[in-house]
Amino acid sequence: MKRMSRTALITGITGQDGAYLAKLLLQKGYQVHGMMRRSSTETLERIADIRDSITVHQGDLLDQLSLVRLMEEVQPTEVYNLAAQSFVPTSWSQPILTGETTGLGVTRMLEAIRQVNPDIRMYQASSSEMFGKVQETPQTETTPFYPRSPYGVAKVYGYWITINYRESYDIFACNGILFNHESPLRGLEFVTRKITDGVARIKLGIQNELLLGNLEAKRDWGFAGDFVHAMWLMLQTDKPDDYVIATGEQHSVRDFCEIAFGTVGLNLEDYVGVDPRFYRPAEVETLLGDPGKAKTELGWEPQVTFEQLVTMMVEEDIKRIEREIKLKS
Repeated sequence: MKRMSRTALITGITGQDGAYLAKLLLQKGYQVHGMMRRSSTETLERIADIRDSITVHQGDLLDQLSLVRLMEEVQPTEVYNLAAQSFVPTSWSQPILTGETTGLGVTRMLEAIRQVNPDIRMYQASSSEMFGKVQETPQTETTPFYPRSPYGVAKVYGYWITINYRESYDIFACNGILFNHESPLRGLEFVTRKITDGVARIKLGIQNELLLGNLEAKRDWGFAGDFVHAMWLMLQTDKPDDYVIATGEQHSVRDFCEIAFGTVGLNLEDYVGVDPRFYRPAEVETLLGDPGKAKTELGWEPQVTFEQLVTMMVEEDIKRIEREIKLKS
């Protein structure tokens, strides 16, 4: 399906997924607009290389009026709602904010679309964390949800309110149930970047130990650059639907560490320690997605393997830290 004169609005454009998606849409000829919360310090590092090619607006999922005004100003044909309080551990210390942003924020966005232009197509960033204490393996679009964190609970609300607006107001709104997706742009607070940054620092002699939580937790990890392509594909179909986006392969945190340390010729057992502080109050032990529907209906398949992903992240962290050392010297 081809639609002319396409304008995209990306909430959370300064995050990992927002940056990759913005670059993809620019390549496809879109006018790209992004929304970010007002802050005394702008965090635009991830989109610095495309900053002159996009328009960034202030807005907030907590403020309905700002979303309505943004829709009226930008007049997007597609909205990608990626903004959220997305760090799972923080959702226990800030559960109300997480609910307001990650849950009710979706309603505010949908309501702004309904008020301004119901023909706008919307992608909602749903999460494998909704499955939580998994009821079946692998998880599909029909697997019951059992979230194990305030973040997961809020995402379940966002998922169902998206479907509700689709069925109530005929809005073209899709949920992408994305399993873990990583990249060199991932935030340092996430375990994957904590590992690759730690490996780089250990290799360069500026760190001696890496403390982690549950090494046996298993996840379905893919490359964020692959996953944003699936987001775009969902909004190009003739009928809105919901899709699991995953690799269909599972690895443990220990597996991730083994490849990361192996990339630089080191043994994880010599450097990795377990700290109970990094365990979740309610653990999600295993997640494994079945991307069959996305492969069949969207023609989507991941391109970057798990090993390639981990190696890429380690190598990029080494380069980054070497640049930082050089600047300080």
